[in-house]
Amino acid sequence: MADVSLPANEEQGVMSEGRRKLVTLAVMLSAIMVLLDMTIANVALPHMMGALGVTSDQVTWVLTSYSMAEAIFIPLASYLALKFGVRRLLLLSVTGFVFTSALCGQADSIAEMVTFRVMQGAFGASVIPLSQSIMIQIYPANQRGKAMAMFSVGVLLGPILGPTLGGLITENMDWRWIFYVNLPIGALCLSLIYVFVKLDGRGKTKIDWPLVIAMTIGIGLLQMVLDRGNEESWFESHLILFSAIISVIAIIYFVIRSFKTRGDIAPVWLLKDRNLAMSCIVMAGFAMGMFGITQLQPMMLEQLLGYPVDTTGFMMAPRGLTSAVVLLVMARYMDRIDARALIVVGLALNALATYLMTQYSLEINMFWIVVPSMIQGAGMGLVFAPLSQLAYATLSPKDTVGGAVVYNLCRTVGGSFGISIVNTYFSRTQQHEWNALGGALSPDNPVLQQAAMSQGTTVTDPHFLIQIQNLLHQQSTLTAFVYTFGFLLFSYLCLIPMLALFKPKPKNGAPTPPVH
Repeated sequence: MADVSLPANEEQGVMSEGRRKLVTLAVMLSAIMVLLDMTIANVALPHMMGALGVTSDQVTWVLTSYSMAEAIFIPLASYLALKFGVRRLLLLSVTGFVFTSALCGQADSIAEMVTFRVMQGAFGASVIPLSQSIMIQIYPANQRGKAMAMFSVGVLLGPILGPTLGGLITENMDWRWIFYVNLPIGALCLSLIYVFVKLDGRGKTKIDWPLVIAMTIGIGLLQMVLDRGNEESWFESHLILFSAIISVIAIIYFVIRSFKTRGDIAPVWLLKDRNLAMSCIVMAGFAMGMFGITQLQPMMLEQLLGYPVDTTGFMMAPRGLTSAVVLLVMARYMDRIDARALIVVGLALNALATYLMTQYSLEINMFWIVVPSMIQGAGMGLVFAPLSQLAYATLSPKDTVGGAVVYNLCRTVGGSFGISIVNTYFSRTQQHEWNALGGALSPDNPVLQQAAMSQGTTVTDPHFLIQIQNLLHQQSTLTAFVYTFGFLLFSYLCLIPMLALFKPKPKNGAPTPPVH
């Protein structure tokens, strides 16, 4: 990979603190805008069904198409940055993202919406790794923790606050505005990037078509399998089965070829760096838990406890806000404390929050929703920034864009795995509990007969049977939520021992110089 180069008039002077803050604002705002669109459309799907004239199964392609395109194009960011330069690619990506957001807002059919969402995901894919690599390059080595803390604010706030913002816009305006809102934000981002971001980073590179084709097929089909698998009963569907087989074969070829050629496209060969490899594994595992819980909790609030959509959105907000507060408070200390110690505390807090969720009942109030969410939010803040810091601690400056590509790809795929695993585990546990609890509800059950007598009716009364059926559904669903939270608690605990495998940051090594 090529070294980052700068305009001649900037090579002699150090970047001023004021300009560094403006560059930080530009890349963070761009990242938040892109990450919001991962989840902002979730709550608007019922409204889109009527406007686009589609079924509930068809409308989910609005989400699937975006995540598939993002997963496919993230690995291309390192190659494109060398080909066009960091600044040009970032300007092109944000411009394309804003333009396709406007197209999504005016879509009148599901075909148009899916097409424009694919384009939106493709343009937005490069923004996250580029933004993270820029933050790495403009801050000196002794401020990397602070830089990653600030960047992590956007990474965490975007997906978590997406449903909140989407619910507010959908309820008070129109679902199309969840896309139109990107226009003014994008215009501000483009202005800041054009004026203050001067990184070039171009270098000699060439495209490896066999690798690109294998990567596109492998990652694209994997994302489709993860997004649609549970709805299609997984391998009972021939589409899912054949897609999974082809995906595995393509990904194996893609990884082997990447290590063999050491090219600039999706440089998974950088995983030979132990810290980057371990960071990717821990991030993928952590993303499984984080996205799994953010998928489960709205379902529980709306479907089981009967909360309206806008209230659910507000109940999800404390998690992201607490993460932001913890990151901003800890930013100045990130470079003074062992990152591994912070991650252990963060994982422990996530485990504690998830344990509290395993104590849920149908009688819980808002306190029991908000407090565990805030504890988890604090833990997320203490995992994301230090883990990013460790990921790049032993990488050379020329590999930061490639490292960011691989790291963010693992975060994206890990989140998709998390949502798929959680949905599957939850649905199958719910069915198992329904059968287990319902098996004892026979007409000759004395407890059931006594319950009917206390209401002045019999066990064969249709109204009584409907009441029992509703109670059975509530209890089996609640038990499924509790068991799934327990599963995620176990996943957090499994990540803690992995931190012993990280290579400690060299104390006497030459620090990586910042971009000036």
